[in-house]
Amino acid sequence: MLEKTNSDRSIVVTPAGPANTAAAAASVADVAAASVAADAGRTDVRSRRRAQTRVEILDAAWRLSARDGIAGLSLRELAREVGMQAPSLYTYFDSKAAIYDAMFAAGFRELDATFDDLEVEGEPVEVIATAIEAFIAFCRASVPRYQLLFTRAVPDWEPSSEAYAVSVRSLERTAQLLAGLGIERPENLDLLTALTTGMAAQQLANDPDGDRWQRLSRAAAQMFVAHVSSRTPRR
Repeated sequence: MLEKTNSDRSIVVTPAGPANTAAAAASVADVAAASVAADAGRTDVRSRRRAQTRVEILDAAWRLSARDGIAGLSLRELAREVGMQAPSLYTYFDSKAAIYDAMFAAGFRELDATFDDLEVEGEPVEVIATAIEAFIAFCRASVPRYQLLFTRAVPDWEPSSEAYAVSVRSLERTAQLLAGLGIERPENLDLLTALTTGMAAQQLANDPDGDRWQRLSRAAAQMFVAHVSSRTPRR
């Protein structure tokens, strides 16, 4: 490093000692850290934008499904709905099947959230009646969501293993609810799911704007509990 003295203006060569080397290294490290932080910040912003765009695409897919039916979802219409060209959708989802997968998983998470908000304490009939009524209300809230989650309305599509795992976890929650009531046999879980989805199907097909089947929730719960009790060995 070169310095000029005030006395004779001669040039003095200052050797690069340990302190200067450390300072230089620290400066380089600071620059590198700042660069990494900036890159991370840009990546984080891109990730948030990507996630937000995926949400917007899925929201649009639900709107179009409500209009055209879950099986009538068109990628061209979907792209137009979110203001992009159809090929650009593949930046966010690998395929149309992947869009259905994301909708399927989101639907079951919404079902879980619905049951999270329920107060399901009390006698078995009360708990199960509350659950049945909430389930039918959930299905009524979105016909395309009901069709995607509980029917085979979309030809040639099945949920991926990752999406299906979300539905399995949701079913396990129902099994845990029953177990808490002392109802643990697998066939009773099958019976309850058949009962509830059947009631939802009848409601949507025959009285979509009413509550003809939904108001039978307590009667259905009484019937279910009576059946289970009659088959439970007395101790």
